[in-house]
Amino acid sequence: MTDDDLPNNPALLPAGLRDLLPPDAETEASAVEAIMDVFAAHGYQRVKPPLIEFEDSLLAGSGLAVADQTFRLMDPDSHRMMGLRADTTPQVARIATSRLGHAPRPLRLSYAGQCLRVRGSQLAPERQVAQAGIELIGPDSPEADAEIVLVGAEALAAVGLTRPSFDLTLPNLSPALLDDAGITGTERAVLSRALDRKDAAAVTRHGGALAPTLTELLLAAGPADRALAALQSASLPAMARLLAERLADTVHAIRKQAPDLRLTIDPVEFRGFRYHTGVSVTIYAPGRHEELGRGGRYICGEAEPATGLTLYPDSVLRAAPARQARERVFVPAGTDLAAQLALRAAGFATVAALAPCPDPMAEARRLGCTHILRDGAAVPVPTHS
Repeated sequence: MTDDDLPNNPALLPAGLRDLLPPDAETEASAVEAIMDVFAAHGYQRVKPPLIEFEDSLLAGSGLAVADQTFRLMDPDSHRMMGLRADTTPQVARIATSRLGHAPRPLRLSYAGQCLRVRGSQLAPERQVAQAGIELIGPDSPEADAEIVLVGAEALAAVGLTRPSFDLTLPNLSPALLDDAGITGTERAVLSRALDRKDAAAVTRHGGALAPTLTELLLAAGPADRALAALQSASLPAMARLLAERLADTVHAIRKQAPDLRLTIDPVEFRGFRYHTGVSVTIYAPGRHEELGRGGRYICGEAEPATGLTLYPDSVLRAAPARQARERVFVPAGTDLAAQLALRAAGFATVAALAPCPDPMAEARRLGCTHILRDGAAVPVPTHS
């Protein structure tokens, strides 16, 4: 059967898009707000960029890195090309350098919203992606790099994820090593592919004089201490040495505040958004392969240092303990407002009858209520009549 043969089903959606139904939509919203509350408690002020904006501003600066994932359309009013955001960080960078260009630094901003991408991946097929993140703009220090990790860990704990793993990387380290070794053209592409695939044998074949160093760093991926020791002992050119020292300083700053936080390091990992320029991070949950979040250092606007972290609420909720949906109380017709207000103040959702019904208990069950109001109290609804 081809797509043209499919019935005209109004529930059929394009690949990578889905409806979120009760109670899952409310669960996601409450989780996002719990995350945003943590961000706000650390001084991150919320901004709300538009879902769509002109292409020349959306794809400027760091936005160019997601140009191939950006849906484009013509604005019927101005006849200019517009783009639907594929990532929120470039928009926040635009706000920071324009509308908030004169705001005091360090500038701490947060955001939550939906993004749309041209295509998903094999591990993450969704094309509509929820994001909740923070951007720390202005300072360029290990303490700033550490802050986004620490705030991210606290935000994940707020939704029940207390044992995440933060995988730290240096996207510029491998390119710096290849540049210093003068590896270019086809040989560089082959070697980069081998590093991406973690193929130590191919690295040995194509790495030349650089092969021992690359292999050592490739095999050092794992717990932070082992990787830092490999970086310390490796023969690195000046630029790569500075990157390695910055990573070590960042780990020290994190452990000073959270000594038990699980940190791993992949020294030669360079995947992710191409706008990352320094210490970067990817977050995982134990036993799961999908990313819970990603972030790192980048350039905001023309030259301003910045770092940030984006959490993916959909992935976070799949890894987190199940959140309890709000309990629903069926309120018979004629119940006074004060009683309903008291129930809502106690955390219940009230489902008010709009007219008298002969069997309130059956009606409560039919409407999916967990409780019914009887004699001024919320009484559990039996699952069966």
